[in-house]
Amino acid sequence: MPITLRAAARTTSAACLAALASLSAYAFDGWHLLQSTAIAGHSTAWDYVSLDTGSNNLFIGHRKTGLQVFNVESQKFVKVIEGTTVASSNGAVLIPEFDLGISTNENGTLTPFSLKTLEAKPSIALGEELDSAHYDPVTKRLLVNMAADKDGVGLLVLEVPSLKTLGTIRLSTKKPEHAQADGKGNLLMASRDEDMVYRIDMRDMKVSARWPAPGCAQTNGLAFDAASQRIFLGCRGTAPVAALTTPGPVTKPAFAVMNAQTGAVIYTQEMAGGNDTVVFDADLKRVFLANGVNSQLAVFEQVDADHYKAVESLGTANGVRTMAMHPVSKKIYAVTSEGSADYGKKITTSVSPYYANVFFPDRFTVLTYGK
Repeated sequence: MPITLRAAARTTSAACLAALASLSAYAFDGWHLLQSTAIAGHSTAWDYVSLDTGSNNLFIGHRKTGLQVFNVESQKFVKVIEGTTVASSNGAVLIPEFDLGISTNENGTLTPFSLKTLEAKPSIALGEELDSAHYDPVTKRLLVNMAADKDGVGLLVLEVPSLKTLGTIRLSTKKPEHAQADGKGNLLMASRDEDMVYRIDMRDMKVSARWPAPGCAQTNGLAFDAASQRIFLGCRGTAPVAALTTPGPVTKPAFAVMNAQTGAVIYTQEMAGGNDTVVFDADLKRVFLANGVNSQLAVFEQVDADHYKAVESLGTANGVRTMAMHPVSKKIYAVTSEGSADYGKKITTSVSPYYANVFFPDRFTVLTYGK
């Protein structure tokens, strides 16, 4: 049967659309630096950042400089939360439903404050040292990462908003790291020294599962997708720089995906080293991993629950390892500072043999990334 010009045109058009659809599946997102704003003054080491979308305030755990507040809309420094400089803030947990922010301080205290007024309340002493804390909105409880002892770590469970201590959960890990609520009353927590993930029942205050993460050495960053029941892991590995100080087989830094129902690792892919934060955006179907040692932001696409592919690798700046993403604008906020490794002082060689321990004034910077 002869093919008419109209039929041929339809066939050609369909083929072109199919080709375009195929190309779009591998489209380059083009994430890049949109803005860079320095915060004047003395600079020290830093850790976690968190974003309050109601006020557009970014809370920066700038350790001995305190918990700094930076407004991402005006790109202006707001203030330091009172009492957090001497306490050395690692970052903040934000709980808008109670107008509550909580600075987690290296000296073993928590400093509660109002998200609306930014006024601090008296600090609460929990121990000699702590790192971070994680909120479960189902049980209204807070889990606090305390300093480890020779037998592991005792994580404190606090009631919110009273911040009354309810109990302790013992883990064998000495390096509890990032955690995220699963929407069912559990927290999913990465264990860096054990290369595994814990599922912690916040209601019964006990561990309900321990899942090894093969191929994910130094399991550190963690994010969770409730729709697909998948856990996204940032794996520091032991290569190339950490292999100089970490005994055992050399493994490369990687992104890994774990099934949150079975604990099975279903995907791994090599990436740059020094991961500290993983962010998942369900609208974009993107997983972002900030890797500070190799100055890289890795971006992966979630094709479906069990299939992922690398989209791009953005060169950032040395030390860009913690970040927060605005759920509406899709802008990513991170921090870094110009610094140097002074070999006359202690260096955190478990991260890198050239990990900066001296930072220069007026060089601490808030970075804004987008498409």
